[in-house]
Amino acid sequence: MTARTPRLSRLRRLTPGRGEDGAGRSGRRRGATPKVVALGGGQGLSASLAALRRITGDLTAVVTVADDGGSSGRLREELDVLPPGDLRKALAALCGDDDWGQTWARVIQHRFQSEGDLHGHAVGNLLIVALWEQLGDPVQALDLVGRLLGAHGRVLPMSAVPLELQALVRGHDPDRPEDVDTVRGQATVALTPGEVLSVQVVPSAPPAVPEAVAAVLDADWVVLGPGSWFSSVIPHLLVPELLDALMETKARRVLSLNLAPQPGETEGFSPQRHLEVLARHAPKLALDVVLADEAAVPDRESLADAAKRFGAAVELAPVARQDGSPKHDPELLAAAYDRIFRMHGRIGPWR
Repeated sequence: MTARTPRLSRLRRLTPGRGEDGAGRSGRRRGATPKVVALGGGQGLSASLAALRRITGDLTAVVTVADDGGSSGRLREELDVLPPGDLRKALAALCGDDDWGQTWARVIQHRFQSEGDLHGHAVGNLLIVALWEQLGDPVQALDLVGRLLGAHGRVLPMSAVPLELQALVRGHDPDRPEDVDTVRGQATVALTPGEVLSVQVVPSAPPAVPEAVAAVLDADWVVLGPGSWFSSVIPHLLVPELLDALMETKARRVLSLNLAPQPGETEGFSPQRHLEVLARHAPKLALDVVLADEAAVPDRESLADAAKRFGAAVELAPVARQDGSPKHDPELLAAAYDRIFRMHGRIGPWR
């Protein structure tokens, strides 16, 4: 273990551990709701949260903070704050299905349309940043927004400092298909032509938000993905304290794969290729379950072999919307998570 272990040990003492039977700090046993932490960003994390809030009342989202495009990028550059956009999307996904929740979900997602400086800004981004400036504490401010919205869970940034994403890309310049260039910025990486080989964050080894580390250590389940692989999923593994927590936690870990490759970022990737690049960035990470849509896996044997590298079993389920779009259906994804928690959990059934 690295020199960061003492910090994790202190957090472990602050967050009482679980016994041999897998019960958490509240002594949860058969019939308790699972404590779930979901990591990611953007629409992928929103899909996962919309599903998970249907099956657990104890849910925490840990969100990437490398976005530099659109409204988030403008606010980040002008005010030197964390990019609020992915945090806002996570909060919207946690809003309830009642009138209050759906009204607030629409309000915070609303974007101004104008000829002036407000054009393109999301209401939720401005609200979050205003509370950051008022309270001086990003976690306290997000908790306050969550209470206002009646959110069914907690939203935390993975780091308290804004990060820049950098990628090594082969063939970024079509005229030099074998050359490897450095591409900077999450918005650019997400749509880059060429083959993304690896990503890193700047500053390197950024500090994790302590509450995010504590949540991972105290979870029953940690869910990573779906989402933009290089710009939303892998960045969590580049925060050393967070990666240490993911390796040390007694929680079961499930990786949720995307329904289709993402144009630019993972163009042409097979499901098993997603696992291969994940292993390249975090070779010591272990997983328990890899969840994939059954219609999106043409070579099940190769995916199973790739999952074995992480010590994981593969679970295939219909989780896509029926309209043919590459989007997860919240009800189907919730059913898949629920089944996994029951089949692979240490202390289920949960309800």
